[in-house]
Amino acid sequence: MRIGILGCADIARRRMLPAMAGNPDVEPAAVASRSAATARETARPFGCRPVHGYDVLLARHDIDAVYIPLPAALHEQWTERALHAGKHVLAEKPLTLDAERTRALARLAARHGLVLMENVMFVHHAQHRTVRELVEQGAIGRLHSLRATFAVPRLPPGNIRLRADLGGGALWDTGVYPVRAALYFLGGDLRVTGATLTSDPDHAVDIAGTALLHSPRRVTAQLAFGLDHGYRSTYELWGSEGRITVDRAFTPPADHRPQVRLERATTTEHLPLEADDQVANTLAAFAHAVRTHSTTDPASLHQADLLQTIRHQAVRL
Repeated sequence: MRIGILGCADIARRRMLPAMAGNPDVEPAAVASRSAATARETARPFGCRPVHGYDVLLARHDIDAVYIPLPAALHEQWTERALHAGKHVLAEKPLTLDAERTRALARLAARHGLVLMENVMFVHHAQHRTVRELVEQGAIGRLHSLRATFAVPRLPPGNIRLRADLGGGALWDTGVYPVRAALYFLGGDLRVTGATLTSDPDHAVDIAGTALLHSPRRVTAQLAFGLDHGYRSTYELWGSEGRITVDRAFTPPADHRPQVRLERATTTEHLPLEADDQVANTLAAFAHAVRTHSTTDPASLHQADLLQTIRHQAVRL
C-alpha cells in the first residue's frame, strides 16, 4: 500500500514515517508540504518523493492512501478531499470537531468503498487487550468504575494545540485518550453525566477538563485531561473484588515493558507483559482494513458524540 503523507508534523517525522518504512506491507511513497524545502527535508531520510502542495499529492495516481497529521481543525477538509480523490485515509484524532461531520465522512468513505481510520494508537497495544481479558474473567469481580487521566506539561507559546483557530485545546488533544479508554472498556452506550472545562487565561482554548460518564449497567467513568500538568498517563479499573491499574497507558515507547498492577484483598501482583509497538500495530491494522474493505470503527463515531456532548454540557471554569 503506497501512502502519501499530508504535512510534516512532528508525529509524522518521528513516529509514523519510521513505522511505515519498517512495514513490508506499506510504502511511504510521498510527503507533501506547503513548503517545497520542508517536503524535501522530511522525505529524504525515507526515500519518499517530496511534493509541494497537498492537492498535488492527492492528484497523484501512484498513491493508494494518505496519512493526515495536520492540526485538528484541518482534518475534516483534507480527509474529505482525499476521499473524493479516491484515497484511503488514516487521519489523526479527532477526525473532525463536529460529530455529525465525522459521521458524514464515514458515510462518504463507505459510498466510495474506501477506508477511513482515526489514528488512536493506544487501542492497538496488547496491554489493553490483556486488561480487558482480566476484567472479563472476573479478576476484580463486578466492574464498578473506570478512572482515566492523560495530561502533559505546559506547552510553549505558539504551539498549535494552544490555537483555537487550529482546533487546539485539551479536550481535542489529551481528552480523546481517556474518552476512548472508557469506550474501550465500557462499551459504546456511555452517557455524559457532567463535565468541566478550564479555560487558559492566555489563549482562547480549554487547558484542562474533567468528565463523568455512566453506562446503563451503572458503571461510571471519571476522566481527567490537561495541557498544563505534571505528566500523567494512566487508568484504573475498580471492581467489587479488586483493582487493575496501568501506568504509561496511552503513549508508551515500543521498547517499554508494561506492568499491570492487580490488587485483590490484601495482595498485590505486578503482571509483567511483553513490549509492544502500538505505532506499528496501528499501521498494520490500517493495511488490514484496506485489504478487507473495512468500514469506519463505530468507536470513532461514539467518541465524536461523547466529545461533542462534553463540550456542550461542560461547566466553564
